[in-house]
Amino acid sequence: MFVAISNTPRDYAWGSTTAIAGLLGTTPSGSPEAELWLGAHPGSPSRIDDPTRTEGADDLVEWIGADAATALGAENVAESGARLPFLLKVLAAGGPLSLQAHPSPAQARAGFARENAAGIPLDAPDRNYKDAFHKPELVVAVSPTFDALCGFRPLAEARDIVKELTVLGRADAPDPTVFDPFWERLSDADPLRSAVEWLLRSGREGGAVDALVERVVQLAGSAPETSRFAVEYATVTSLAASYPGDPGIVLSLLLNHVTLRQGEALYLPAGNIHAYLSGLGIELMAASDNVLRGGLTPKHIDVEELLDVLDFTPVDEPLLVPETPSPGVHVFRPDVPDFVLYDIDAQSSATDAPAAVPLTGAAIALCTAGTVTIAGARSSVTVTRGESVYVTPDEASLTITGAGTVYLATVGVTRRD
Repeated sequence: MFVAISNTPRDYAWGSTTAIAGLLGTTPSGSPEAELWLGAHPGSPSRIDDPTRTEGADDLVEWIGADAATALGAENVAESGARLPFLLKVLAAGGPLSLQAHPSPAQARAGFARENAAGIPLDAPDRNYKDAFHKPELVVAVSPTFDALCGFRPLAEARDIVKELTVLGRADAPDPTVFDPFWERLSDADPLRSAVEWLLRSGREGGAVDALVERVVQLAGSAPETSRFAVEYATVTSLAASYPGDPGIVLSLLLNHVTLRQGEALYLPAGNIHAYLSGLGIELMAASDNVLRGGLTPKHIDVEELLDVLDFTPVDEPLLVPETPSPGVHVFRPDVPDFVLYDIDAQSSATDAPAAVPLTGAAIALCTAGTVTIAGARSSVTVTRGESVYVTPDEASLTITGAGTVYLATVGVTRRD
């Protein structure tokens, strides 16, 4: 069963005013359009364009609540409950998002139970865990480039940045010791954890972090373009314009700066600290609201909980390399059962054979260019640029033909225990 769905973009302040409309061929609202949600998240469930197809249900939450066996498949409901495990988004970052990390399944369950027991309201601004689920996510670049901060860089690089800033500062600063507390933390037994904790909590005592942020911003603006860390300094300048005085500006120097090219993807597992900086992408995540923030935001930061969730192991750029089962078909399959993403150029795939997608659960397809026909075991549908459909599991296996591009999200092959 194919059910046409739609939604209104979320107007978060950091969103682009033109990118989502430009991709989908819609009329810009004139306000920021940050994220278009396609899924059954209660915060912004997808509308059902023709409720007669779903016994009068107006959105996916209502339909799943009334007839989960049809919408999700009876076997999936028995195994995982009456919830769609993923959320598909079009994300347009016109400015930087907050630094954040997400918990593991065990951390999410424990945190949700703990805050429930403490009587913290679900809508309280200091609530960390809104549900009992983890929130891994991936993002595929749609714009020519997509910039993000992602994971801790090698410790030697972080130290080299502080050394270079110290040298630059000594040339024109009366106080060359401003970087000493930062350097001391990066020389501790657990250096990255120590530095992050100091930046977000302890270091504000006596104004040490305030002075450090101010000096880093000053030096970043005057650093030579030939510097090995010119990109990092440019990021500092940009972040300071959006979040003046925020310790996350300095924290960004500890993180990998990743520039995705169109079609490349990042995967962000539990514990990975990250922030999207700019660009248009297709984002796919587990359906959860559990976010531990770490800077670049006026919202609540629970430093202790963040430190417990963060993975301080330095990583290379966590690119998610797709499988390519046939020409024009790229499959982004992370190591979680919640979701898998297909990026399909139907015209290219037709030179070999129609793109094929096996279903182990429900799916959502979004057409971003041209026109494609999606055929399943029971029915078929044709979608054009900007249109999206929900697919029930009884379609079993899908073939995509035509001349266009479609992003299709579905659950992974391996189910959660």
